[in-house]
Amino acid sequence: MTKLTVTNLINIIKDKASQSKAALLSKPTTLSLLRATTHDSFTPPTHKHISTLLSSTDGSRATASSFLELLMDRLQNTNNAAVALKSLIIVHHIISHGSFILQDQLSVYPSTGGRNYLNLSNFRHNTNPTSWELSCWVRWFAQHIENLLCTSRILGFFFLGKSLCDGEERVSCLTNCGLLKEFDSLVTLVEGICKRPDQVNMNKLVGEIVNLVCEDWVVIETVVIVEVNEFKERLGCLEFGEAVELVCCLKRLEECKERVVMILESQQGLWDSVREVKDKVGMEVYKEKGKVHKEGRKSRFSESDRFSARVISSRDSLWFPSGSDTDSCNIKGLWMKL
Repeated sequence: MTKLTVTNLINIIKDKASQSKAALLSKPTTLSLLRATTHDSFTPPTHKHISTLLSSTDGSRATASSFLELLMDRLQNTNNAAVALKSLIIVHHIISHGSFILQDQLSVYPSTGGRNYLNLSNFRHNTNPTSWELSCWVRWFAQHIENLLCTSRILGFFFLGKSLCDGEERVSCLTNCGLLKEFDSLVTLVEGICKRPDQVNMNKLVGEIVNLVCEDWVVIETVVIVEVNEFKERLGCLEFGEAVELVCCLKRLEECKERVVMILESQQGLWDSVREVKDKVGMEVYKEKGKVHKEGRKSRFSESDRFSARVISSRDSLWFPSGSDTDSCNIKGLWMKL
């Protein structure tokens, strides 16, 4: 029997033992969570298990809060990559399809801090090659979820599960500063997606995560297009500093194009709009920078002129007496001129 087969057998025994214990202790929520987050490295949690789990915890804020604590304990206390990935899939499901109560409790987790740190950037599980590969996906998917939570906080709502038919109207009400803050967060989200690990082996668990992020991208791309078009309408209303910040964000986004096109389906119209706005705003920044430079030089020349006007010219030179008659006459004549 190979090492991988032995490991799988041990994991199956662990799952059965944990589920039996939860059933004996009459903890239905714990049992549902264990069934959705087994140690199986190749099979994602079924939609039935996730739906059953979330629907049973959607009664009140207290119930939702207790469930979030249970889910996060499962996520952060495991050293198994499969369990971590399945727990992250449930968190992602809350972000994209969860009820208001669950999303609200997730947004304030942990209750003492108000910010969400999944704390999985150093996750390692190296029992076998499969677990080592899945560890990379745990770190990346956790970072993607944290970026989703951060962007949702900045936008003020969980945008993945919200209809964006009023997106243009919403962004038109934002100040330039607010729009730039949202756009910067969205670009950071796209940059994180581009760091996706390469899919080496055909694994249904990894495939489920890839599909989820592809669905995220459809929504993210829509929001980005709306905000880029809004910037296009505001080209004449941006301050110099705002224009510089926008150009930097557009350059960062444009640098993601090659990777995005490689791993996702992307609209060419997005990149055309990004290039168009970047070029126009970049030209305005260049002109404004040249204007500031020119005014600075003019200001220095004017200051030099004022200084030179205060310098005594050669015809105003004073003659000091040397004792001779000629010098005396010169001094007398100078005093007569004065």
